[in-house]
Amino acid sequence: MNALGKSVKKVYVLLFARRVFYPVNLFLYKLSMFGLGIRNHEDDIVSGEKAFIRFLKTQRKLDTGVILDIGANMGNYSVMLRKNGITLPVFAFEPHPVAFRKLSAVAETYNFTAVPLGAGEESSAATIYDYQGDGGSEHASMYKGVIEHLHKGKAEEVPVALISIDEFVAQHHIPKIALLKIDTEGHELSVLKGARQTIAGGLAEVIQVEFNEMNIISRTFFRDIVDILPGYDFYRLLPDGLKALGAYNSTSYEIFSFQNIVAMKRPPHQ
Repeated sequence: MNALGKSVKKVYVLLFARRVFYPVNLFLYKLSMFGLGIRNHEDDIVSGEKAFIRFLKTQRKLDTGVILDIGANMGNYSVMLRKNGITLPVFAFEPHPVAFRKLSAVAETYNFTAVPLGAGEESSAATIYDYQGDGGSEHASMYKGVIEHLHKGKAEEVPVALISIDEFVAQHHIPKIALLKIDTEGHELSVLKGARQTIAGGLAEVIQVEFNEMNIISRTFFRDIVDILPGYDFYRLLPDGLKALGAYNSTSYEIFSFQNIVAMKRPPHQ
């Protein structure tokens, strides 16, 4: 910050960093988050996903390859892709048995493949936590604290099976992932760790990750996600398109509240 900037900051702080203005500053801070593409989840227009898919179509990034929808729940994201004219093969992963039954019916209607597995760092048996008596909730997570601490519910354990993306890609001889979408309630970093070979081999063109308060429970910083994706540029979704985040800095990256982040592989010459 130059001398003028420091002077302006000091004047602002002396005028407005006061207890009487604290509620106003807090309100403006929360309001500004909406403008930054944070906490906007009401529908695919507000979340920026509709504009994102339109961008990918315009850039011809969805012409070849497959799409992996990790954490599909009941299939809303995969259905959104189909309704926006995306015809690539879609594999929708959902390990919760109740949610998977509903996903299977939707998959048949919208012509995509439902996979009864979660994704993780390695292929294994695991436990997912959901609300007691409410099987298949969209909040179901690998972390008990998501249900009990964040959402103040009572958690029940559900046995599930996980597969690494690397293993799934090898089993199905997938040459290219046009879009890897990960929405796993705090488990995103583990999913990416299970895709190290896929990422290193340049198979994943575009990766969409939801980042939110669940990552506090899983102890995941955004820096961890940046570090596992060298060679990618990061963007935040806005209703009218993608906003580049630029070089990592904690102020603009480490915001533990709902947001859709996109990582795009840089061209080889960059």
